[in-house]
Amino acid sequence: MSEKRAIAIVGVGGQGTVLTSDILIEGLVDLGYQVKKTEQHGLSQRGGSVNCFVKYGDEVYAPLVVEGEADVVLAFEKIEALRWLKLLKKGGTVIANDHEILPIPVKMGKAAYPSDALEKLAETVEHTYIVKATEEAQKLGTAKVTSIILLGALVKALGLEHYDWKAVIRRKVPEKLVDINLKAYETGLGLVG
Repeated sequence: MSEKRAIAIVGVGGQGTVLTSDILIEGLVDLGYQVKKTEQHGLSQRGGSVNCFVKYGDEVYAPLVVEGEADVVLAFEKIEALRWLKLLKKGGTVIANDHEILPIPVKMGKAAYPSDALEKLAETVEHTYIVKATEEAQKLGTAKVTSIILLGALVKALGLEHYDWKAVIRRKVPEKLVDINLKAYETGLGLVG
């Protein structure tokens, strides 16, 4: 039987979902997997939903992750975790950043932000990790490394921490930001048990 995994990386425009998926893909290719990716970020400039689907394994033919297929949903924002939960397979894992970005309808007073988003996730999915990635990034000095913290959490959840992800991070981020991103990655590894 061939190994195959599907991951949905979801968030809001500007949070680093694409960078995270790019680093993940480069590492997976280095590990010898076939990898396919698709992303949707047409509204990313306006704070809209952004998703990147990554499939990897011995043989992968298409990148689209359909309902009930994702092994992991990595959510950069709480509502996005709920929005994309339908993709998760039974027994799958959700890693959700305890962070909220108010959608435009909420800002306009036309909708309410669900105050119980994290509770719903924990009740619905047995393998749920709620992480304070944005808060941890701010402790490091900038919220911009939240995506790399979440990458570390994802790597740990996938059991791929034996690979040198730091080498990929060094190649993918600007040189002046390498050290803080490496610290962020280490922080992320510690957020998932």
